[in-house]
Amino acid sequence: MDIRTSNKTLSLNEPQVMGILNTTPDSFSDGGRFVSLKQALAHADSMIQAGATIIDVGGESTRPGAAEVTVEEELNRVIPAVSAIREKYPDIWISVDTSKAEVMQQSIDVGADLINDIRSLQEPGALAVVAKADIPVCLMHMQGQPGTMQERPEYRDVIQEVYTFLKDRIAVCEEAGIRRENIILDPGFGFGKTLTHNYHLLANLNTFHQFGLPLLIGLSRKSMLHQFLGKHPADCMVASVVCAAVAATQGAQIFRVHDVDETVEAMKIISMIQTNQ
Repeated sequence: MDIRTSNKTLSLNEPQVMGILNTTPDSFSDGGRFVSLKQALAHADSMIQAGATIIDVGGESTRPGAAEVTVEEELNRVIPAVSAIREKYPDIWISVDTSKAEVMQQSIDVGADLINDIRSLQEPGALAVVAKADIPVCLMHMQGQPGTMQERPEYRDVIQEVYTFLKDRIAVCEEAGIRRENIILDPGFGFGKTLTHNYHLLANLNTFHQFGLPLLIGLSRKSMLHQFLGKHPADCMVASVVCAAVAATQGAQIFRVHDVDETVEAMKIISMIQTNQ
């Protein structure tokens, strides 16, 4: 299984690590650390050197309770970073974490390879931008909106409801002209889900392989780890790597993480085990 653009291919026959680059002042774990272009590029450098094959650039925090930002502000945070990374690293995959069609379009124009959308292309114009660009997109499940999603998330059956949502969004995307082979799925850990919901999803990831599409997993430093363990998010590296490894053993292919070096090492061990089964 691969993901492709017009000029590059990324094999998903082994786990791929996506390094998180938040150019925001208010992200839950590293907000404010990489807001300048110099800081952002230096962090991208370090993650690429550590083995990240994808850099995920985000200009709007989606932590619980986060405030929305304007299109202009998000563009000012994202576009210079994407441009600088693309100029320095022509072959690295660049993902942009956004729901706004204009941010998607301008990011693609300066070299983004993949759109990572927590709202699964439900915002105005988003479907059309991705369909026209013919690039991969990650569709994520979220109950509610970031500002209120963790107030009282409820499900009758979290696995079935996440599955049904993703099935419906795949159909909408295909109808809009997005090729199925360009779709990646994310069950949305921490997005409108309790601690129990999150661990139930992690224990049942195999359900989502029924789509025959790549799975992107974002567990790094999230509340299902730091609240459960009673730690600060930045102190949850070991827990984050353990959960990524658990997801890898269930066949997930892409791992969105803060701690690239440690996750890359874990994935090398997983790959070695899998090749010797």
